[in-house]
Amino acid sequence: MAKAENAELVFVPLGGVGEIGMNFALYGFGPANAREWIIIDVGVTFPDATLPGVDLVLPDTRFIEEELKNLRGIIITHAHEDHYGALHDTWPKLKAPVWMTPFAAGLLEAKRQSEQGAPKIPVTVYRAGEKFTVGPFEIEAIAVSHSIPEPVSLAITSPAGTVIHTGDWKIDPAPEIGPMTDEARFRAYGDKGVLALVCDSTNALREGDSPSEQQVGQGLRKVIEEAKGRVAVTTFSSNVGRIRSIAEAARDAGRQVLVMGRSLKRVIDVSSELGYMDGLPEFVSEEDYGYIPRENLVVICTGSQGEPRAALAKLARDEMKSVALSPGDTVVFSSRTIPGNEKAILEIKNQLIDQGMRIIEDGDALVHVSGHPRRSELKRMYEWVRPRIGVPVHGEAAHLVGQGSLMAMSGIPEVAQIRDGDMLRLWPGAAEIIDQVPFGRVYKDGKLIGSDEAMGIRDRRKLSFAGHVAVNVVLDDKYELSGDPDLVAIGVAEVDAGGEALEELMLDAAIGAVDSIPRARRKDLDLVQEAVRRAVRGAANEAWGKKPLVTVFVTR
Repeated sequence: MAKAENAELVFVPLGGVGEIGMNFALYGFGPANAREWIIIDVGVTFPDATLPGVDLVLPDTRFIEEELKNLRGIIITHAHEDHYGALHDTWPKLKAPVWMTPFAAGLLEAKRQSEQGAPKIPVTVYRAGEKFTVGPFEIEAIAVSHSIPEPVSLAITSPAGTVIHTGDWKIDPAPEIGPMTDEARFRAYGDKGVLALVCDSTNALREGDSPSEQQVGQGLRKVIEEAKGRVAVTTFSSNVGRIRSIAEAARDAGRQVLVMGRSLKRVIDVSSELGYMDGLPEFVSEEDYGYIPRENLVVICTGSQGEPRAALAKLARDEMKSVALSPGDTVVFSSRTIPGNEKAILEIKNQLIDQGMRIIEDGDALVHVSGHPRRSELKRMYEWVRPRIGVPVHGEAAHLVGQGSLMAMSGIPEVAQIRDGDMLRLWPGAAEIIDQVPFGRVYKDGKLIGSDEAMGIRDRRKLSFAGHVAVNVVLDDKYELSGDPDLVAIGVAEVDAGGEALEELMLDAAIGAVDSIPRARRKDLDLVQEAVRRAVRGAANEAWGKKPLVTVFVTR
């Protein structure tokens, strides 16, 4: 590969650096006015209570949309939603070729078939150990362990040297579904010389090594063997190794397995086609549920994050047609709590406890382990790769700073602390932030995608706090009120502290506002409209202490 004149290698994250989730990274090579770009991962994050009605949160891709003629491809490291979940919604704007592993490609296609209007994306399938070229970059996929089949790190080589982009990884000496993290390939790159290590920071604040997935399998086996009634286990639907561990433990304890939840069934279908479920007995259907003795059943279900429409939440509310849990049954949370979901998960646990279920979670037994490296594993990666530059990514500020200091203490010569939107020049010269590019969030809301303003989310948030009042004012040909205004209040308190109806107080304020405007000035209908709006909000605020959204129509 020839070095172009004035060429630079830059790294630009548009998501996932300064937050957990929504991973979206760009690498650009070439002179500043003619860089060629690749995208690594196109992830989503999920809305919280401050985004009422929003379905998904997607990265703002304006920057790369303006560079489409120089965009050479999109490479997905693995099929977790925070790494590939925005593909269907963003690909129509990017239209670049996509590279994925067989499992990720299978899940994408299964998703497409269940989502109305999802685009057919042309995918080139690659496997760990393979090399391929995308624009000015030669890419090698290196096998790593993680909590999903076929995760890879990427060695990205250009005339500037090699960058190791780890994606999500850990060092697991005994994964349930292989392969193990490929130490030999990382060491081989370290021996040749690595320019930069762009590395997962999720568990950078945790000491030691992560337990292995096989140890979790043993923990689950013990719980299932000792349980008196049914056992329901909820886990991340993408964790095929965990699903397999549960199914094997159930089989060996003489129990049958029922799977509940659309996303779990979709993952199991794709996994079965690729051979990851070979050797397991067939799962039973919901219709068989009533005929299977309690002590002979394990249920694997969605809902580990408290999602209200998932199978576990419906079980907790006793809303399933042919499936119900009974007092004395055991519910296992084989998952971690994603920040922001604590309240929803606690509510489901309390509903289950109220019905007499026994809850087992991470603190009670080894029933879950993270798919990300702790500090000892990070240090081993640094020893293998020996990069000149360390770049912490995939984490909130605390994780990024935590890994940055570990990198410096471990002898990495340069550590670059960056956040979403920073353009980091990796070569030539010292690592340096040379620009800021547009970044942020856009929202999938029903069938539409746009900013919070375009989707009306800001007003929706205000509505959720203080309701809405609509007022219709009709003036006659002399600009006098033609009868009392019509007023409709939704989500507003009914009476004030003295028992007076709030609607009456607001109506009086609307009439007073019109009366206070000299008749000659009432010809300005906008003036009347604004005076009524202010008066109605003011009356509500005085009586209630809150200002609802107020819409006023004035007609003559």
